[in-house]
Amino acid sequence: MAENREFFNRRLHSLLGVFPIGLFLMQHLVVNHFATYSPEAFNNAAHFMENLPLRVFLEFVLIYIPLLFHAIYGVYIAFTAKNNLRRYGFFRNWMFMLQRATGIITLIFIVWHVWETRLAHAIYGTEVNFDMMATILESTFMFWFYVVGVVAAVFHFANGLWSFFVTWGITVTPRSQKILTYATLGIFIIFTYMGIASLIAFAY
Repeated sequence: MAENREFFNRRLHSLLGVFPIGLFLMQHLVVNHFATYSPEAFNNAAHFMENLPLRVFLEFVLIYIPLLFHAIYGVYIAFTAKNNLRRYGFFRNWMFMLQRATGIITLIFIVWHVWETRLAHAIYGTEVNFDMMATILESTFMFWFYVVGVVAAVFHFANGLWSFFVTWGITVTPRSQKILTYATLGIFIIFTYMGIASLIAFAY
C-alpha cells in the first residue's frame, strides 16, 4: 500500500510540474518578456492577465494548490533522494542532483517573488506593473537574486520535462531520450534568455 501511494504521489508530482505549473511558468515568462518592448507593452500584457474572468479561482485551482503539493513533495524527495555523484558521476546523475538543488532554490525564489508582488498587491494595494518590478530590481542584490531564481526555475522545469517524458513512458529508447535531452536544452536556453532579458529591461 505504501509503495502504491508513493508511486501515485511521484506520478502526480511529475504531472503537476508540467501541467499546469510548467505551462504557467512559460506563460509568465512570455508576459514578462513584453518588458523588452516597452513599459506600456508589459503593463498591457500584465493587466490583460489580471482581468481574466475568475482569475482568483483559476490562480488557486491551477497554480497555488498544484504548486503547494509539488513544492511539499519535492522537498521530501530532495531530502530523501540519494545522489551517487562520486560513484557514477555521469551526465544524468548530475541532472538528478541539480534537479533537487534547483527545486529548493526555485521554492525560495517563488515564495519571495509572490510576497513582493501578489501579496503586496493584495495587502497594500500596490499595483503590479513595470514600475513595481523596476523598483524591486534597483538593488544589485535583488537583481542577481532574480537572475539565479529565474535560471533555477527554468532549469528545474526543462529538466523536469525530460523526467516527465521518461517517467510516463513516452520516451523509452536511448535515442528518443537523447533527442529529448537536446529539445529540453533548447527550452532551457530560450526561456532563460527571455527571463534574463526581461530582468535587464526592468532594471535598466
